[in-house]
Amino acid sequence: MTLPSLSVGARSPSRDVAAEAAPMPSLESARLRCFLALIAISATLAGCGRGEQSPPPAGPVPVTVVTLQPQEITLTRELPGRVTPYLVAEVRPQVNGIVARRLFEEGATVKAGQPLYQLDDALYQAELASAQAALARAEATLNTATLNARRSAGLVAIKAVSQQDDENARAALQQAEADRAAAQAAVQRAAVTVGYARITAPISGRIGKSSVTQGALVTANQEAPLATVQQLDPIYVDLTQSSAELLNLRQALASGKLTSAGNVPVTIALEDGTAYGHQGKLEFSDVTVDPGTGSYLLRVVVPNPDQVLLPGTYVRAQIGTGARSNALLVPQQGVARDARGGTTALVVNAEGTVEARQVTVSRVVGDRWLVEDGLAPGDRVIVEGLQKIRPGDPVQATEAGAAPDGPVTTPPQQP
Repeated sequence: MTLPSLSVGARSPSRDVAAEAAPMPSLESARLRCFLALIAISATLAGCGRGEQSPPPAGPVPVTVVTLQPQEITLTRELPGRVTPYLVAEVRPQVNGIVARRLFEEGATVKAGQPLYQLDDALYQAELASAQAALARAEATLNTATLNARRSAGLVAIKAVSQQDDENARAALQQAEADRAAAQAAVQRAAVTVGYARITAPISGRIGKSSVTQGALVTANQEAPLATVQQLDPIYVDLTQSSAELLNLRQALASGKLTSAGNVPVTIALEDGTAYGHQGKLEFSDVTVDPGTGSYLLRVVVPNPDQVLLPGTYVRAQIGTGARSNALLVPQQGVARDARGGTTALVVNAEGTVEARQVTVSRVVGDRWLVEDGLAPGDRVIVEGLQKIRPGDPVQATEAGAAPDGPVTTPPQQP
């Protein structure tokens, strides 16, 4: 059996399948190349975006500094106090009687010796008249005794009378003189009693309200005063200070850390915080510490011509405690406190970079801290721009109050 011959141009089935499958690998390769190209473009764009967001290298940060210089200051202490009158006199009667008249206006200013009350003095006037009559009788008896003594002295010289009679005449004269002196004292006593019936002001000052009216019965040296007179110009301000502060002050003076401030004027602040228009001076310091409060008294005398300060008013006074030389004062905004209560300050060192310092401050003087340790004269403390810097950052420092025309040179350090 003869097999049919295959022509040269005929294709087998396997070759047809291969021919149909051949285009597939070329399509997948093209798709892969497109995907890789998109990833490359995205990465390029992302890289460009990151390059635009990164900040350029920063230069020195401008800050404001205060250069510390030693100075002499007077340290003050603010103390609470109460206003007390310069003089106080409670008016009381010295004799019994009925109030006939009141001779003053309540709340007015009175002068020393000015009549305040008039008591009914009819009885006292009668006693004065009786004493004056007794004085007249004593003087008459004295005149008779004087004449008898003179006559007896002449007669005894010629021995017309006995020596005993002459001695009796002289004794009678001396008794008459004593009786006259007693009568004079009685008259003075009665006159004083009549004067007590007219009650006068013991001191000059402002008088308060009257506790009695016309017709009231008053008694000598009664417990309740009729009125009270207070001298208000000048006036006292009594301050209280703890004994511990007094001890610290004495130790500081003894060590030479402080020197005596002398007679520094005392500034008074009223209840509303306003400053009083006149300054006072320290009158004295008490020598006894109150065992209940542990404080002692300081008394300040203050002029009060307008009587703005009234007794019992609460005030605060700034009183000088001592003078300190070579003191360093740093603005409050240049000192920061941490959570543990420590205080730090940022300063500009000689290299122009920020340096953190641990400092010790003791008290506020105006709007500044008094530095005890951690800073030295010539240090430049940063007071503005603190939020933009950290220790080690380079800065461009400008002195507070100066034109920002460049960095401030570091002054020479003092020994």
